[in-house]
Amino acid sequence: MQTSITNSTRYGWGAIILHWLIALIFIGQFGLGFVMVRLTSQRTAFELIQLHKSFGFLLLGLVVLRVAWRLGNATPPLPRSVGTLERRAAPLVHFALYAFQLALPLSGWALVSVSMLEIPSLPFNLFVMPNLPLAESDGAESFWAAAHWYLGYAGMALVALHVAAALRHHFQLRDGVLTRMITPSSDPE
Repeated sequence: MQTSITNSTRYGWGAIILHWLIALIFIGQFGLGFVMVRLTSQRTAFELIQLHKSFGFLLLGLVVLRVAWRLGNATPPLPRSVGTLERRAAPLVHFALYAFQLALPLSGWALVSVSMLEIPSLPFNLFVMPNLPLAESDGAESFWAAAHWYLGYAGMALVALHVAAALRHHFQLRDGVLTRMITPSSDPE
């Protein structure tokens, strides 16, 4: 079995590691965001919000890296058994996933940037992340809070669609679409 960091008939280690790391952080962020806004302890909520912001900035950086990686590496071809509709839908869904994975942390960054509370973002307590150059106001804070909330739920719906499609390919169609994102084997499918 031959493996590679770049893509061939399957994804290479670079794409695989970025895919699963981003997936874990993205899903974890949804859970963390869901919990942190429902806590009664302000201290715990504050600590979880800082952690949420930290992972949001990390997610943003990883997604930018993943998009650059995707642009610099050919996407492995889909198996011949994949139908025309799925061939057309797959790039659109992937584009939407990348768009949401970029828009969601950017909307969170915008939210903390316009907040009247002026609480600094301290990614993993390593440094102060500067705010985006946006005007602070209650109206802007309400807008970005709503945008962040809607993007989060829409992003998770897209993730659910992506997972359902991957599981369908693996268990129903048995066409190797999922396995090529698990191991970078370049053996024939």
